[in-house]
Amino acid sequence: MRAFLDSFGLLSFVRIFAFLFNLLEPLFRWAQQRVGRQRLAWLFVGPNLLVFGLFTFVPIVIDFFYASTGGVKLMPLERPFTGLENFQILLECGNYLDLSTCRKDVFWRALFNTLKFTLLQVGLMVLFALITALVLNRKIIGRGFWRGVFFYPVLLSPVVVALIWKWMLQSQGAFNAGLALWDLPAVEWLTDASWAFFWTVFVSIWAHMGFYTLILLAGLQAIPKDLYEAAQMDRASPWRTLTRITLPLLMPNLTVVLVLAAIRAVQIFDEVFVLTGGGPGTATTFIVQFIYQTGFAEQIHLYGLAAAASLALAAFLVLLTLAQLRLTRASEAGEKVPR
Repeated sequence: MRAFLDSFGLLSFVRIFAFLFNLLEPLFRWAQQRVGRQRLAWLFVGPNLLVFGLFTFVPIVIDFFYASTGGVKLMPLERPFTGLENFQILLECGNYLDLSTCRKDVFWRALFNTLKFTLLQVGLMVLFALITALVLNRKIIGRGFWRGVFFYPVLLSPVVVALIWKWMLQSQGAFNAGLALWDLPAVEWLTDASWAFFWTVFVSIWAHMGFYTLILLAGLQAIPKDLYEAAQMDRASPWRTLTRITLPLLMPNLTVVLVLAAIRAVQIFDEVFVLTGGGPGTATTFIVQFIYQTGFAEQIHLYGLAAAASLALAAFLVLLTLAQLRLTRASEAGEKVPR
């Protein structure tokens, strides 16, 4: 063992670690006697809680402060208190069915685009992830290879994914080059509103579907094989096996996938920002991009409005998280009920 550690240069590291452990052991024993074994855990968790609070809770407090102040100054002492004025500006609308009558119509268009994107992307994501997981759970040739292929896009940076697809979809890109080979007219994939929205949904699904497929695949592998053997002996059809065995037992995993995909879809930014920049017009402007543009990208930085919009987004994400917890507990309670 010593020769193995020494061959990798780890023997010195092990010796240093052992020396430090022997040096600190009396200190930990003293701390355990003073504060007790139960409270000693806080000694180890404390630094992590400090860092977590510094980079999570402090920004939340700052966000509340900026949402309740106005002006274009960045320094807190230079910003006048305005209360709920920023929320009133965002929500003020003459007719909610006509977005042009809203004071901040871009906010409402971004909200509508985000809702539309979430419904389409999450629905298709869960459907395709479920179908892919069902296929990859079967005994097919090269099953391990195909599992890796479907999961590989998850390992890529969202910016890299968007750049790859932008290279293929731009006016002089690979797709239009393929159309030219067949003497077909070029298509403005990213400057036509309908096509641009379609490709944002498609690229997002392509980039993240492997992660949710993996979750569903783990759930499928946890289902006892005896149930399928019994269904086969009873000559149950594949559809009946799917609806009576697979889907009910996979429901906890489907719930997790559904909520996680919805949270991810609401926060979409990276791929769309690189792919379309929110255009053409506001066709692919989503709520996170509205926050970014309002607070940082526009010539006049309206930090208060951006903070108010981010708090509205945070409230919606909290509701999604609570929904996930409630659905998960309901699924666990349903599994414990004897049948």
